Amino acid sequence: MNTTDPSPPAAGQRGPLEHGIRDQIVDAARAHFSRFGYGKTTVADLAKAIGFSKAYIYKFFDSKQAIGQAICAQCLEKIIESGDVSMAEGKSAAEKLRRFFNGIIAKSVELIFEEKMLHDIAAHAAEERWPPVTAYLASAEERLKEIILLGRETGEFERKTPIDETCEAILLAMLSFMNPLMLKHNLEGLPEDPAKVINLVLRSLAP
Repeated sequence: MNTTDPSPPAAGQRGPLEHGIRDQIVDAARAHFSRFGYGKTTVADLAKAIGFSKAYIYKFFDSKQAIGQAICAQCLEKIIESGDVSMAEGKSAAEKLRRFFNGIIAKSVELIFEEKMLHDIAAHAAEERWPPVTAYLASAEERLKEIILLGRETGEFERKTPIDETCEAILLAMLSFMNPLMLKHNLEGLPEDPAKVINLVLRSLAP
């Protein structure tokens, strides 16, 4: 095991990057949060449940939020991966865009709303703009930019609007289905409502 990796730990994390104890704390925290909720749990509660001292947990995480961020990051990585897998199945740029967002939305519902604990953490993350959320949106914008460039190269999409403006506008349009606080109020409209928004987006991209 390499414990000399010069890369800095994620926000709020301490100690060597590759360490089984950190993963053990995260796994135990997931289980504890699922029973009692993120908001009602303290680091002292986690320490008692895991069988570690608070001081030992603080060797790896500087706060409960840092543990929550680690769980959130894992969840958001799975959501982006789902979007990537779906996007790869599309043959045209339009189909890739549609599949990318459908993959993200489907995985978000599966992870965030089928596990109450994850929704609790996701809600805190979205409201407080945790670093994993910022990274997630940046990753989504990066994929979207690739799709738009492909569409412009193949003649599917218009080329006049600055690409950054185009990507930002599309993400704003899809935010109701990507932000867990907003998605919670749009579950009854799935999958029809996001399909309507995606259709509108694609019409706006036509040359």
